[in-house]
Amino acid sequence: MGKYIGDRKFYGHALRLTIPMMVQYAISNFVGLLDNLMIGRIGTNALSGVSIANQMIFIFYLLVFGAIAGVGIFTAQYHGMKNVEGVRDTFRFKLVMNSVLVILAIAFFSSFGRELIGTFLHGEGSASDAAQTLEIGVAYMNIMLIGLVPYAISLAYSGTLREIGETAVPMKASLYAVFVNLVGNFLLIYGYFGLPALGARGAAVATVISRVAELMILVVYTHRHSSEHPFIVGALSTLAVPKDMAFKYFVKSVPLMLNETMWASGTTFMNQCYSYRSLNSVAALNIESTLFNLLGVAFLAMGEGVGIITGHTLGRGDMEKAKEDSIKLIAFTVMCGLVFGLVQIGVSGLFPRLYNTSDEVRSLACQLIIIFGCLMPVVAYAHASYFTIRAGGRAFITVLFDSCFVWVVSVPFAYYLSRYTGIAVVPMVAMVQSLEIIKAVIGGVMVHSGIWARNIVMKNE
Repeated sequence: MGKYIGDRKFYGHALRLTIPMMVQYAISNFVGLLDNLMIGRIGTNALSGVSIANQMIFIFYLLVFGAIAGVGIFTAQYHGMKNVEGVRDTFRFKLVMNSVLVILAIAFFSSFGRELIGTFLHGEGSASDAAQTLEIGVAYMNIMLIGLVPYAISLAYSGTLREIGETAVPMKASLYAVFVNLVGNFLLIYGYFGLPALGARGAAVATVISRVAELMILVVYTHRHSSEHPFIVGALSTLAVPKDMAFKYFVKSVPLMLNETMWASGTTFMNQCYSYRSLNSVAALNIESTLFNLLGVAFLAMGEGVGIITGHTLGRGDMEKAKEDSIKLIAFTVMCGLVFGLVQIGVSGLFPRLYNTSDEVRSLACQLIIIFGCLMPVVAYAHASYFTIRAGGRAFITVLFDSCFVWVVSVPFAYYLSRYTGIAVVPMVAMVQSLEIIKAVIGGVMVHSGIWARNIVMKNE
């Protein structure tokens, strides 16, 4: 058992790093829950329209996350070997890369957003409901595009701070932002204190304002504490990065960027397959995913912590310790998934009642919540395995393990069930999501093989 369980010092270090992230994710997702409830009070069409738009924007979020994650592998290892200039170069690269991606994303969604949202509106349901859902989703998305700019820049700051072990400040910035978002939702969705009642558009405006607030906090803190975070000294005097290093960062970033984008688009496509069976499934999946994201913060943060801790150890050149630590961290991550999965199942009958929607949507959401609760430990294992493999910079293997699995296995299966069978949406979701078990087995084989453990900043690989 000692192979899977660490001592008190080991868990103390891991929790000091991950608890701030857990708190940040928990509060952010809790406010997301309140957002959903507030929008849900408007009606099922508003809930569905916002949900579909957010699935589109979610693809961009993971695109940017993947872009900085690739170079973030270098950041963590540079920090492990105390190379400040290396950390500074990776920060600059993130700013440039994210700025380019924001411009492309805004252009893309502005041109094709309406058509993309429309692909979710072909299931059972009235034409008037579909039309209203489409208009709400488009209006919401157009406002949310403004917030992509501060979001992308914030990720460069918060990602770098986390990768050098400073997780408390991004947490505090996020807490302030979600408070701003919550207050803004209250005022702008319903129109309190003389403000206009903007409905779903008000939720988008509040989100944009909160993104700006979060960015301001991160920028002010980082630059005022340059002695503690010397990478920021002179970081903005130029955005130029040495060509040889920029190429290395780009080579590592592109596979992970494509991986996150392919995974997110694959997940969105599977949701579109579910919506092909029934428009109600869009609202039900939104309710389920809100609860899953809220209860899954422990394993999500631990998974990211696995990558950071393992990356620091690999940066110091201690490969064997990195392998030992990763197994213990993965085991702890799975335990988090098991505990909170049971909690999710326990509240499956109560949670959907918080929404102002039909009994059919509530019943559907309840069944979906149980399915995802049962699979949470499996998802936790696959998630932690992904971050372990990624810590060593094995970008190609990461892509094969994550997004290729989704598009080669999960997406075709979901498409076949939705178009060529009459199976109901609940068993369809259960069958498709159970494929995560295969993915977890593959991840376990890769992790235990140890092929991922390497230092990528001391040799030109």
